[in-house]
Amino acid sequence: MRFVLCNSFALLLGGTALAADLKPGDLEFFEKRVRPVLVDNCYECHSTGKKARGGLLLDSREATLRGGDTGPSVVLGDPAKSLLIKAVKYVDDDVQMPPKHRLTPEQIAGLEEWVRRGAPDPRDEKTAPPSVSTIDFVAARAFWSFQPVRDPGRDKSIDGLVSAKLKEKGLAQVALADRGTLIRRVTFDLTGLPPTAEEVDAFVRDRAADAYPRLIERLLASPAYGERWGRHWLDVVRYADTAGDNSDYPIPQAYLYRDWVIEAFNRDIPYDQFLRMQLAGDLLETSSPEARRDNLIATGYIAQSRRFGVAPVMHLTMEDTLDNLGKGLLGLTIGCARCHDHKFDPISARDYYALYGIFASSRYSFAGAEKNNRPKDMVSLVTKDELERAQGPMAAELKVVDEAIEELLADKAAFKFESREVATKGGTAPEGKRWKYPSVKEYDNAVKAMNKRRFGLLDKIPETESAYGVSEGTPRNEKVQIRGEPDRLGEEVPRRFLEILGGQAVPADEKGSGRRQLAAWIADAKNPLTARVMVNRIWQHHFGEGLVRTPNDFGKQGRRPTHPELLDWLASRFVESGWSVKAMHRLMLTSRTYQLASTDRAKNLAVDPNDELLWKWNRRRLDAEEVRDSLLTVAGKLEPKPTGAHPFPAKNTWGFTQHHPYTGEYATRARSVYVMQQRIRRHSFFGLFDGADPNATTGARPQSTTALQALFAFNDPMVHEAAEGLAKRAKNDVVQAYRLALARKPSADELQLARAHVKKAGFASFARVLLVSNEFFHVE
Repeated sequence: MRFVLCNSFALLLGGTALAADLKPGDLEFFEKRVRPVLVDNCYECHSTGKKARGGLLLDSREATLRGGDTGPSVVLGDPAKSLLIKAVKYVDDDVQMPPKHRLTPEQIAGLEEWVRRGAPDPRDEKTAPPSVSTIDFVAARAFWSFQPVRDPGRDKSIDGLVSAKLKEKGLAQVALADRGTLIRRVTFDLTGLPPTAEEVDAFVRDRAADAYPRLIERLLASPAYGERWGRHWLDVVRYADTAGDNSDYPIPQAYLYRDWVIEAFNRDIPYDQFLRMQLAGDLLETSSPEARRDNLIATGYIAQSRRFGVAPVMHLTMEDTLDNLGKGLLGLTIGCARCHDHKFDPISARDYYALYGIFASSRYSFAGAEKNNRPKDMVSLVTKDELERAQGPMAAELKVVDEAIEELLADKAAFKFESREVATKGGTAPEGKRWKYPSVKEYDNAVKAMNKRRFGLLDKIPETESAYGVSEGTPRNEKVQIRGEPDRLGEEVPRRFLEILGGQAVPADEKGSGRRQLAAWIADAKNPLTARVMVNRIWQHHFGEGLVRTPNDFGKQGRRPTHPELLDWLASRFVESGWSVKAMHRLMLTSRTYQLASTDRAKNLAVDPNDELLWKWNRRRLDAEEVRDSLLTVAGKLEPKPTGAHPFPAKNTWGFTQHHPYTGEYATRARSVYVMQQRIRRHSFFGLFDGADPNATTGARPQSTTALQALFAFNDPMVHEAAEGLAKRAKNDVVQAYRLALARKPSADELQLARAHVKKAGFASFARVLLVSNEFFHVE
C-alpha cells in the first residue's frame, strides 16, 4: 500500500492526463464510457454533498485519484492494482461496488481501459477530502449556546424573570408551601438526609424574618452538604472504585478522589479552580504540601476514564475522557466527532484529535488488567526524597523492568500483525525491521518473564501513599484516526481547544501536555458554556429539571432553555460571586419560586402541563442514596464516614480475568456516597433504585417504577432492620414513630388507624408501614 500510495501521488502530480492536454479521443472516451458509469452508479454515495462512504469522492479528477480511507482508488496504467477496478469486479468479498448490483461487463471493461490509458479526466474542479472540515464556524456561532453570556442586569431576579414568562401566558404561581414542608424539602436538597422532628418544630416556631436564610446557612455548613452535592458531581464524572476493563480491576486509591470532591464542595472551592485542579492539578503551583496533595488527587477526574480490554486500549480510554469532558464540563457531545465531523454541532474530527493529543501526552494511572495484574504509574503523594528513601535501589530496578516491558509492547505494536500466524512466520514491520522472535509463544514467554520479575519487585517494595491520577507523559500531537480506527492515520493535528470556542493552540514551545492551557480555556469566564452548564445542574437538583432539560447536551440535539434570560442571569451571578456554588444555592433557595407548594391548578395544567414555566414546585421521589440513608437515619443506624480504602483483596492475590472478573459488595452502614461502586457489576441496591451508571456520565438519572422495588420495600432485610430500629427508638409510641419517620405528628384519623394496626400486627409492622409509605419516599 505504501508503494501504491507513492506511485499514485507521483502520477497525480506529474503524469496525469489533464483537461488541457488530453490525447485525441480521450475526452470522447471519458464522456461516453466513464462519466455515465460514475454518475449513474457511484455519485449517490461518493459525491460532494453526500455521505462520502469510505471517505471516497468520485466527482472530480483530483478526488478520484486521491482515493478514500483505504488509499488511492486508481493506480494509473495498472487496472489490476487499482482498488476501483477490484471493487467493481467483485474480487474482494469485503469491497464490492456498487453494493446493490454489479456493473455490466461492458461498463467494467470501459473503466479498465480508462485506467490503462492513465485515467484521462477533463474534470478540473477541486473537491476537498471528506476529512477536511466543511463546518461553517461563523454561522455556527449564531446558535444560542455559543453566544456570549448576556447579563440581563443585576437589578433582575429569579422571581421577576419567571413571573415575566408566566404573564405572557396569563398564568400565576400557586401559593407558598407550609414551613414544615419547606424545611423537609430544603434539608433533603442540601444534605440528602431528612430533618429531625426537633429541627422541624424549631423552624415552624421561628417566625423571625431571617429564620429561613439561617436554616440554609446551617445546612450549607453541615458536612452532610458536601456528601450530598459531591455525589451529584460523582454522577457527572462517572465515579467508580473499579477500572471498567473486562476483568474490572479494583482501584484502592479511588476513594481519595471521592473524598476530595466531597471536601471541595464543603469548602466551596471556586468552581473555576475546582475544574483547573481536576484537569491540571499536577501542573499548578501550590503554597503548601497539603495543597499539592489535593491537586494531585484531583487529577483522579481524568484517571476515572474507563479502561478496556485485557490490556490497555488507550484510544477507547481517550474517547471516554473526551466524551466526559465534553458532556460534563461543556455540555457538548464531543465524542461524536471521533470518526467524522459531528453531524449536528460545530465540532470537527480535527477538533477531536486536537484535544486527544493533549490527553495522549499525559500518563494515566493503571489499576491493572488481565495481561498485567498489578497497578502502575500511580501518582506519588510523598516527596521524591521520601519515595527514594522508602523504595531504595529496587525503585531503579523497577524502572528498568518497566522500560523493558514498554519496549516489548512497542516492538509488538510496530508490526501491527492481525494474526498469530503472521507473526509466527516472521512478519516485518513497516520500517523493514524483522520480527525477532521465532514464534509468538516465545514472545509471550518473554513478556510473562518480565512481568513476573516486575511483580516480584512490587511485592517487596514498601508501599508509599499514592493517588489514582495523571501525570505528564511525552508531549506530542496526534494524527486523525480515519473513521476512528487507530491503525488508519491521517494528517497530524496540533493540540488546541475547540475551534467553535476559540481554537486556542497549545504554544509551539510548550514542553508539557497542554492540560494546563486546556484547564484555563475551559474555566475562562468568557467561555460561553462552562458557567451556563454548571448553574443549570444546580438548578436541576433544586427544581427537578434544568432550565435546559438536557443537562449534558447544549447542542442542536439538546433542548433549548425554557428561560434563556434567567440562565444567563444566573451564569453572570455565578461568575460575579467568584464561581461560588454555595452562593448559587442561596440565590435559588431564597427565591419565591423555590418555596412554592407542589399543588396543581387546573388552568395552569391546561396551558403548561409539564410546568416548564415554573408555576409550582414539583413533587419528587427520593433518589437511591436518599432512600438508603433515610432508612439508616430513622433507624438510628447511620454510621460516620469510613476511613481508608475499601477492603479489596490483597494486591499480591490479584489474578482477575475476563472469565473470573473482580466482584465485590461490602456491607457498611455509612452514607451511600461511601459505598463501593463497581462498574461491570452494579451494586444491587443502587441498580434497583436507578442509581447513577458508573460507566458513563449521568446528567439526569432515569426514574423507574418496578415490581422489584415494591418487593424490596416489603421484604428486604434492610427495611425490616430499619423498622425494628425505628420501633426501638420510638419506644412503642405511635406519635414518636411519626415524628422520627416523617418529621411530623399524626392526624387524629392517622393516630386511630395506627393504634389499631399496632394492636393487630405489632409495632414493628406499623413501623414498616411508615417506611414504605409514599410520604417517606417523596419530597413535597
